[in-house]
Amino acid sequence: MKKLFLLSLISLIAFPLFSQQISTREMDRINWMEFADFVPEKINTILLPTGTLEPHGVVNNGADNTAPSAMAMDMADELNAMIAPTLNYGITGSMAAYPGAFQITEEAYAPFIRDILKGLAKNGFKNIIILNGHGGGQTAVLQKVAGDIANELGVRTLVINWWSYASDVTMEVFKEDGGHAGLNETAYIQAIDPTLVHKEKYDPDMATAYPEKGTYSAVPFPSSIGLYQAGQGYPNFDESQAKEYFQKVNAKVAALIKETIRKWDMAGL
Repeated sequence: MKKLFLLSLISLIAFPLFSQQISTREMDRINWMEFADFVPEKINTILLPTGTLEPHGVVNNGADNTAPSAMAMDMADELNAMIAPTLNYGITGSMAAYPGAFQITEEAYAPFIRDILKGLAKNGFKNIIILNGHGGGQTAVLQKVAGDIANELGVRTLVINWWSYASDVTMEVFKEDGGHAGLNETAYIQAIDPTLVHKEKYDPDMATAYPEKGTYSAVPFPSSIGLYQAGQGYPNFDESQAKEYFQKVNAKVAALIKETIRKWDMAGL
């Protein structure tokens, strides 16, 4: 009898009761009572994907939303984090004139982001991680507002532009640089959902290298693929490279988040 009791106790420790496991990490799918059971006592980190709608060469206009959303889903368990609904509209900038693009002004975007971050803090999240899928002026706004909220409300914020942070992974996997809708971003989308990639529509004239700073500026940008280096970044990857890239990017971003939280905790912030 004693042996049976010990075995039962060990099994409870090794395999927690189902009621102790969260049913979903998505904020818009969880019930409010279950949310209260886990946040903030057991989960105090939130992943907020942000993006926009704009042209992306031969992948979907919402690639800037698809990428950080999938990234959040892939790493939420590892980080013990919840996932906030993706902010699908953003500050599109020089590609706003293309079909299907959508532009939110900075004057509208900044207070909207501010209220969302305040809401996440109010709901008990201590670590607010913004997985940003779109650069340009949107990055500066996110960094400014996130910094202000951290200082005002005593929370901790981290804004990550995944493609920039993982630029070394691009070079490692593809042996060349990428670009907006270049091989790096296109490969990442390929790994998420191959039906969103239309290589049959690809034409080399769809790509233009970004101008060197201070040389010239064209609005709208003349191509839907912007290469970081002339002659590099064309979407000529294979399936295995796409999967490798997705996994290595996510691993690097997750490591940054874990290390940042560890150092916040170590400093008692």
